[in-house]
Amino acid sequence: MFKTLKVSAIAIMLLAVTPVVAAPDFTDLVEASVPAVVNIETTRFGTRPDETSDSRRQEMPEDMPEFFRRFFEEPFGGGPRGRPDRQGGGSGFIIDAEGLVITNHHVIDGADEIIVRLADRREFEAELVGSDAETDIAVLRIPADDLPTLEFGGTESLKPGEWVIAIGSPFQFEQSVTAGIVSAKGRSQGSQQQYVPFIQTDVAINRGNSGGPLINTDGKVVGINSWILSSHGGNIGLSFSIPSEVARNSVEQLLEHGRVSRGFLGVTLQAVSREQADALELERPAGALINQVEPGSPADEAGIEVGDVILEFEGMPIDRHSELPPLVGMERPGTEVELTVWRWGERRTLEVTLGEQDASAIERGRDGDSAAEPSNALGLVVEPLNSELRRRYGDPDGGVLISEVESDNAYRAGIRQGQLILMINNQPVGDMDDFEQIVSAIEPGQTVALLVQQANGASAFLAYRPESGEDE
Repeated sequence: MFKTLKVSAIAIMLLAVTPVVAAPDFTDLVEASVPAVVNIETTRFGTRPDETSDSRRQEMPEDMPEFFRRFFEEPFGGGPRGRPDRQGGGSGFIIDAEGLVITNHHVIDGADEIIVRLADRREFEAELVGSDAETDIAVLRIPADDLPTLEFGGTESLKPGEWVIAIGSPFQFEQSVTAGIVSAKGRSQGSQQQYVPFIQTDVAINRGNSGGPLINTDGKVVGINSWILSSHGGNIGLSFSIPSEVARNSVEQLLEHGRVSRGFLGVTLQAVSREQADALELERPAGALINQVEPGSPADEAGIEVGDVILEFEGMPIDRHSELPPLVGMERPGTEVELTVWRWGERRTLEVTLGEQDASAIERGRDGDSAAEPSNALGLVVEPLNSELRRRYGDPDGGVLISEVESDNAYRAGIRQGQLILMINNQPVGDMDDFEQIVSAIEPGQTVALLVQQANGASAFLAYRPESGEDE
């Protein structure tokens, strides 16, 4: 009896000192915001009459992980030559009363027809003004005016723990509202979308929410919902949004130039470990450690060296190496920026005139004559090495370039876009023919070990089990 009374007394004391936080009332905010949020339906037609058998679009594989297969899901109807059409969709929001709509690039990527449905049930066929894969932003225009709009807000003052709401069309349930808090800022997705410092929230965002707004309690858009991390396809409290500043920068450039140009420094980076900080005489592990400088790049011309640690960019401290690419990418080519670097015990200031980001060989391969092969049993998209890529990677004896990582398991194992595959299960990969032959012999459920090489010459064996082909 005594123990019971003691526990009860402690519980009463805790209740007395713990503040009671009332749940916020979002009704007015939602009522004002919902009219400007739209549902987007896309259709990818079957094989076009003018397409040859060698250039036909490949259908999305059934084992496409959550990030990539949210939208082009179930086939319906019949397209030209009997090939099925593919229908998908997502969300978006209106930023201009004359019909400008914002959504994600991956919502409309490859679509032949885009239908925008307003909250008042009106429907319009949209024109694609422009889109940018690196920031996952697309701008649409619909033939309407006097429309309700949402305004962009800033994320500088946005703090973890702050309430935010998301509005969108999860699983086609239009104008659905969910709420949560900001979990963190400045999250990186690795080599994919390296120019986006994502906002992480615990807001319930699901398939179909992509492209919809993340709104703060002032009714301003602070993010565009982009992707979730999930092992089973549903929300587990890990949702990621593109910050409003990044989205606004992309929108402005798409409207003005039809494309997005970014600053280019010409280095490869890695995190600073505790041991490296000690060796470099840094007070703590911080900054972006440079492990390669591209010859002739802006960094090379400015005197940046391998082993330098970038501590500040235009006066802004760099704590993690992933913080630097978004800052560089937000600057226009030709901009002169000031870097504070740490060089073996000495702090230095360097002036760098940024170049054009798409000067990199990987970007040229992606924009131009890419011979990338579609998804396969490994869940990877690869392409052959041209002379420029061979030069960039130190003239390797063979290998193929990873241009997309579609497999969640591969990504978790450390496989990244921009790596070379030199060997699979102890078999050398000399070219695309070797790659296809080796992959075709892989049994379902078999674990594969890949020898991969980074652009800086570093290599590692990475192992994973490709997805079985069933939806997770």
